[in-house]
Amino acid sequence: MRLLLLARHGESVFNVDGVVNGDPLLDQGLSPRGIQEGKELGLQIAGLAIDLCVVSEFPRAQQTAELALALRGPPRLVDPGLNDIRIGELEGQTLADYRQWKSGRKREEPFPGGESLDDAARRYSDAYERVLQRPEHTVFVVCHEIPVRYAVNTAANSTELDGPVHDVAHASPYLFDADGLRRAVDGIRELISAASEAPAVPPASNSRHRPLSRS
Repeated sequence: MRLLLLARHGESVFNVDGVVNGDPLLDQGLSPRGIQEGKELGLQIAGLAIDLCVVSEFPRAQQTAELALALRGPPRLVDPGLNDIRIGELEGQTLADYRQWKSGRKREEPFPGGESLDDAARRYSDAYERVLQRPEHTVFVVCHEIPVRYAVNTAANSTELDGPVHDVAHASPYLFDADGLRRAVDGIRELISAASEAPAVPPASNSRHRPLSRS
């Protein structure tokens, strides 16, 4: 790979309803606005030849990619490693419920019946590694807010996965060359490793933990 176009899916039905969804089998696809965003994404990338399209298992990501590519025919590849975070028992609950559960918890703590943020970050770095090793010149990836956020921040050499970019716009492409994607892969892995090796804060400490950001 020489050039990556990375985008979050268009606005979904669940985005409109304020409901969290980590199971691709339950995804309800794009909202009417999301459909329009997918078409507009196609205009933004119309001037580039796309050699491969990689998407998550979620219909909202696949529908966005199809709308953006329209009649263009690059091969499609589904990579489950790019799926949204598995939230287990929080499936179908409100975004407010999701944020409340995460508040004050550490990244390595899994969602009940699901995976942890660190688990998801590991599979995102592995998925990006696979993209990086692809023989195609230009790869178009459509996935979800969290993997896009992590890649953008670590490619910029940020010391945290969730900043400075936090809110990722729907259906807006981010560009990476091979070196930029390599920084993202390595940066995600290094930040997870550093966090796991950090000493625990003693119970009596007055240190304040920054709440985990929303997905």
